Amino acid sequence: MHPMETTYLRTAANGASGLALLVALYDTLAGDIRRAAGAQRENNLEQRAKEVKHALLVVSMLENWIEADSGDLARSLIRFYARLRRGLIEAQGKQSAGQMEQLMAEVLGIREIWQQMQEKNAFFEPEILPPVARVRQGGAFSRDPEQRSLSWSA
Repeated sequence: MHPMETTYLRTAANGASGLALLVALYDTLAGDIRRAAGAQRENNLEQRAKEVKHALLVVSMLENWIEADSGDLARSLIRFYARLRRGLIEAQGKQSAGQMEQLMAEVLGIREIWQQMQEKNAFFEPEILPPVARVRQGGAFSRDPEQRSLSWSA
């Protein structure tokens, strides 16, 4: 991921809703796959492997948020992520930029659905990501206590 994308995503994540974070992760995933396909076209196997590795990490993160027994959507997402993982590994093995681009198109299709849900639920949004523990101090919510304790320096 490029430094500008990282900065953008960090900025977007501050105070973002669950659906906004999900859309940002799908943006990251699509970008990883796009860059992997580009690296494959340039025969830059090291860069391709790096991008695929990061894409697989994002897929794992997305999978970890799913409660498998929570319904049809959860089961569909589990199947999609498993197929996406297999497809990325297969495309890398076959050195197929076209197959990677097809996977990216599928990711972008699902991303569009999440974005539409985000826009429809701008005022009332279901919590789809695990809640972050908050501590109330002085009438305002502050950061998670674990995050505060990790900001020390030697």
